[in-house]
Amino acid sequence: MEQASPTGKPVQITVTDGYDLKCYKGDAPVTFIRAEFNQVVLGDSAKIIVSPEGIAKYNFTSSLELNPEAGITLDDLAHRPVFLTVTEVLPKEKKQKEEKTLILGQAVVDLLPLVEGESSFEVMVPLHPVPGSPLEPLQSGVKQCSLQVKVFVAEPLLTAAQISGGNLLKVTLEAAYSVPESFIPVGPVQNYMVALQVPSVGEKDCPIFFKNGTLKLGGEREPVPRPKKWPVANIVAPGANNIPDAFIIGGPYEEEEGELNHAEDREFRNQSECMKKRIIWDLESRRYLDPTAVVSFQKRIADCRLWPVEITRVPLITVPKGKAGRFDKAEDENQLSFHGVAYVNMVPLLYPGVKRIRGAFRVYPYLDSIVYEKTKCLFSLFRDTDHHLIQNNKIGGINSPLSKPVASKILKEDKIQASSIKSQSSDTPLETEPPLNHNLEGQQYVDTGTYIVLEIQLNKALVPKRLPEELARRVKEMIPPRPPLTRRTGGAQKALSDYHMQIKNISRAILDEYYRIFGKQVAELGSDMDSETLEEQKCQLNYELNCSGKYFAFKEQLKHAVVKIVREKYLKTTAFESQEELQTFISELYVFLVDQMHMALNQAMPDDVQGAASTIYTSSEQLRLFAFEAEVNENFEMAAVYYEERLVREPQNLEHWLDYGAFCLLTEDNIKAQECFRKALSLNQNHIQSLLLCGVMAVLMENYEQAEIFFEDATCLEPTNVVAWTLLGLYYEIQNNDIRMEMAFHEAFKQLQARILQAQITKEKSTGTVECVEEGGKVESSLGPWGIASGSTTAIKVEAPAEPGAPTSILDGFVEESSKLQSDSQEPVVSVQSQDPTVSPKPSNMFAKEIPAKREVSKYQDSSTFLHPTPYGVFQTTTTIFMETIHFLMKVNAVQYVHRVLAHELLCPQGGPSCEYYLVLAQTHLHKKDFAKAEEYLQQASQMDYLLEEITEAEDALSEANALNNCNAEVWAYLALVSLKAGRQLEAEQAYKYTIKLKLKDEALLAEIHMVQETVGFGNPSF
Repeated sequence: MEQASPTGKPVQITVTDGYDLKCYKGDAPVTFIRAEFNQVVLGDSAKIIVSPEGIAKYNFTSSLELNPEAGITLDDLAHRPVFLTVTEVLPKEKKQKEEKTLILGQAVVDLLPLVEGESSFEVMVPLHPVPGSPLEPLQSGVKQCSLQVKVFVAEPLLTAAQISGGNLLKVTLEAAYSVPESFIPVGPVQNYMVALQVPSVGEKDCPIFFKNGTLKLGGEREPVPRPKKWPVANIVAPGANNIPDAFIIGGPYEEEEGELNHAEDREFRNQSECMKKRIIWDLESRRYLDPTAVVSFQKRIADCRLWPVEITRVPLITVPKGKAGRFDKAEDENQLSFHGVAYVNMVPLLYPGVKRIRGAFRVYPYLDSIVYEKTKCLFSLFRDTDHHLIQNNKIGGINSPLSKPVASKILKEDKIQASSIKSQSSDTPLETEPPLNHNLEGQQYVDTGTYIVLEIQLNKALVPKRLPEELARRVKEMIPPRPPLTRRTGGAQKALSDYHMQIKNISRAILDEYYRIFGKQVAELGSDMDSETLEEQKCQLNYELNCSGKYFAFKEQLKHAVVKIVREKYLKTTAFESQEELQTFISELYVFLVDQMHMALNQAMPDDVQGAASTIYTSSEQLRLFAFEAEVNENFEMAAVYYEERLVREPQNLEHWLDYGAFCLLTEDNIKAQECFRKALSLNQNHIQSLLLCGVMAVLMENYEQAEIFFEDATCLEPTNVVAWTLLGLYYEIQNNDIRMEMAFHEAFKQLQARILQAQITKEKSTGTVECVEEGGKVESSLGPWGIASGSTTAIKVEAPAEPGAPTSILDGFVEESSKLQSDSQEPVVSVQSQDPTVSPKPSNMFAKEIPAKREVSKYQDSSTFLHPTPYGVFQTTTTIFMETIHFLMKVNAVQYVHRVLAHELLCPQGGPSCEYYLVLAQTHLHKKDFAKAEEYLQQASQMDYLLEEITEAEDALSEANALNNCNAEVWAYLALVSLKAGRQLEAEQAYKYTIKLKLKDEALLAEIHMVQETVGFGNPSF
């Protein structure tokens, strides 16, 4: 490969010393070193006597000149080492004209540091013994012989621009597995070769050849790690084949970038790599890419993602001396056999931060038309490059540049274009057109499932990936973190005054309750009332306070003030050392609080009790439920009041901001929603949901640069987050960046597969369903809106039919809650009252949505709890990355973004028009007030689930459809079928009654109901 680097730069290799040398002659042996590069001898050292300690002072310097015109380029330095061969000189015997020499071993000096920009380096290289050499260790623990080598150039071989803009390409060919059965180790010696080409300077290409593969019969797996080998010849010491510090380490199939990396391919891969025939190369070839070549390399990948890697087999040729001309003439007679090709997808190298791809790639027969269609490549490296095959097939042959690639390329292009023109001008196939299966030998690769394992690695990623620190800095610039609130220390007096205030408020509330029960007239009697009546009133008041829950509310209201007294007055902030100390403190505290209560009551009673307003404390969770109820009733103004009250109380709680932002999306107030999500992110800039929602809003507001920062930062903070990768891919789709879109979707799919696999492993290890037994009961865990664990009960019931089309139900959270409804539940999930829909069609709420119990809030909970469904059925497991993203978006009412994801779900191979798909479509139409469409999609979802015998999900969808239109006979019919199969007699009979009353027209469906009724023995009252 030609390079634009300066020429005429000498590279000096100095061998200073040899250590632990052992020779054939025991006393004062004499040795010398020969330096070779690219099969050219650089020089011999002086003959040096080895000391009894095995040390030899060589101080031998040889040099080679970097000069592309003379044939030595940076490419040569990258993939060819300097060989140092140590030879012993034996004493002359009588009548012997020349000294006899014996090779002891060979050392390898890798010149790669020079190509990476260094001007000098020093290394201790091992001296690998040749077979039979005295250097071979007879026992373990013996020191290996070594040479001290220094490499020096007067100035770096690369300029700063070449170092920053250039790159180093490493291609490793490991093996071809499951090769055809016709490959046998007996008979003529065969040369198994693989070739590919990479861009060079200008319009030229640089070929890379791997030859002399070793055919093995199989029986055991190749060991890992194993060393990579030099792709050069004339290595006399077996150990010198190995590239220093370069190993094939393998890895899980699922993490590979090629083909055959799915779970269903595991068995075939294991069989092929253990039992079947294989060809082993383990060769690594390196190529230096200057800045121009890097640009060409990147452009070539963008233009055509698939690159051809050819494989063939030819008889090994030995060239006799003086007969090279005859063999050159016989080039055309050297026929290719088993000519195949693998198509390597190079696009992952354009993903940000990716420097390496490794995988298995299937081998197909080499057919010109198919290769051109897939790769736009017009010629074969083995067939169409003249003398190249012969040069690379000779024993000890080396790589040589292409002689006539351009001419062959043009001829081949003309041939293909002419063939194409003839084919288009005739309705009959051309006689000259070869059939698709004319490469019968290559077809054997397909029949046996042959694949090659290949690794392509770069020193630097073609597309740099932004560092997490840079992303965090950009987010911080866009949304500065909110400063922490100043700590308020009011002291003991402030704590005591707050306690007095709470006592006064509670006493007024209790007095108002007393007035409500007994009236003010009774209270005015005062001392005229006997003690027995007072005691009765006291008991009744206590009863009313306990039954209404106000007693516990008063306790909660007083708790905070008591805690402040303990901390500020008594300075108690740590745990007590003993139970006795705790009891003593409680007694002391009780006496103090009672005294202070009397003081507060004496100040407040009875002068200012008239007209006092009672204050009943409402928790943040209660306000959230109130806001939700207002949303259900479409009273958005009242819902906004409740959400804003939560923010006023706890402005530092990011979940309150997220809830309010989701509400603003529901009301289509995008500007306010964006403000809420950004305030949540300012409270915690590592919060994944806040980052994703800020990214979603940036896309909706067309701030695309900010959106990329938010999404990319989320993937850096949580690389296993499926939703984050999917949203990043959707962003790249909007930007028409197909390569990065593919990268993000691929990563999301990989993370989803890994999580599903881990869930399966965990489920296999578990003994049953996940449950928490408390006080003898089974409690199912659930999640709040932002991943906060909570206990909840969900009841979805069908009551009296409402007026058709009445907007009485919403589907928020329905998909995730559907799996909680078990068909064998003791409480009927669908209960139908006996009210006639034709007589009393009045609107009514038919669904009670999730009402979570009081929950513990953890601001630092892992976001995967919310974004990733649990594997135990608490949530319905999603099957695609898009449906999981849809769940996230629908939970926050980001309906505007959902339609783009639904399109991907419909086209996804693992997706399609599933029940969940129709449910989401119905939900989006509910947001638009298009109840007819919502009912249609719900009905489709229910029918699909019923046909798939997913009774619980079908029941949920039918219940929602019934809520939208309770005069649909087909919905009642399917409800009857579901109830029959679930074993609920009352619901089955009532649903059947409405089916008949609404005059179902589908005779086949009615016949199916009758058949199921006969099977189960109930459901038809006329039986």
